[in-house]
Amino acid sequence: MLAADYPLLNVFWTMLLFFVFVLWIWTVVAVLIDVFRSHDLNGWAKGLWFVFVFFLPILGVLVYLIARGHKMQEHAVSDAKAQDDAMRTYVQSVAGNGKTSTADELSKLAALRDQGVLSADEFAQQKAALLG
Repeated sequence: MLAADYPLLNVFWTMLLFFVFVLWIWTVVAVLIDVFRSHDLNGWAKGLWFVFVFFLPILGVLVYLIARGHKMQEHAVSDAKAQDDAMRTYVQSVAGNGKTSTADELSKLAALRDQGVLSADEFAQQKAALLG
């Protein structure tokens, strides 16, 4: 009975309004995050933008997107680039450069010889192969 009281078109409009509301909240949050993360705005400018967006949200967000939309994109690109550089640096520090030195190889062979995995003759052969 409950479904008969709420026609399909009303369900469509309700869903549409819900998604528009979620999009609006996301836009306001994105603008406020950009306001407070902007390095090129001083404290007073950040405060004025916050007051403008908070008390006149539709007009404030629209004006901010028109006036500083390109800066939002530049901030997003620079943040993504910084995050990518940090990830690349981390991966390179963990993975190393993939090359091991001769001294490292010799120390590994000596450790294997000391553990009894390699005999003295096998150690000498491997050492000669590394050095020669």
